[in-house]
Amino acid sequence: MKNPKVQNNKMIINKYTRIIGNHVILVPYKEEHVPKYHQWMTSEELQYFTGSEPLTLEQEYEMQKSWQRDNNKLTFIVLHKNKFEESGNEIDSMIGDTNLFFATPEDRICAEAEIMIAELWARGKKCGWEAMLLMFLYSITHLEVKQFVVKITLDNVPSISMFTKIGFIEVSKSEVFQEATFSKLVDEDWIKWLHENLESFIIDYKYND
Repeated sequence: MKNPKVQNNKMIINKYTRIIGNHVILVPYKEEHVPKYHQWMTSEELQYFTGSEPLTLEQEYEMQKSWQRDNNKLTFIVLHKNKFEESGNEIDSMIGDTNLFFATPEDRICAEAEIMIAELWARGKKCGWEAMLLMFLYSITHLEVKQFVVKITLDNVPSISMFTKIGFIEVSKSEVFQEATFSKLVDEDWIKWLHENLESFIIDYKYND
């Protein structure tokens, strides 16, 4: 049975939802996360790979509020699970974020996905891999997404390699924007593969309720 809150508002419900994996925990993007997130986004490297413009701290707070209200977006902050279990502190455990974008409120078939592991020490440890699989499985199960799309800069070799291993196929390339688009259709075999490649997939619906 689906959680009743999910039925009432499938997108904004993640305000009360956290997803627990083996290496990472996905939690809603809250106001207290903003200062560290803003610090991350002063990095020119992260701005380049995420296609983001630098914002002031005040603008970042407004952005967080808009993400929380927007029914066309879904975002989670990625926590390092071991670090969080040791400290109990979400801010100290933050390592990145993962997002989904929908074109319109009516279109829930195809979602554009993003993943960012901002902390250098957390890269290369399958944290981004697990966070993305958790997001995929959650959105397939609770948002009934049928197709995912990712857009990656051509020189972001680690991301291209990761999404290719997940099963994404390149569908277009723009030399002008130096960006490639990859797509993955959802089917039963892939859902089974997601489950097989996740050691833990626990959803806490009452987080921060």
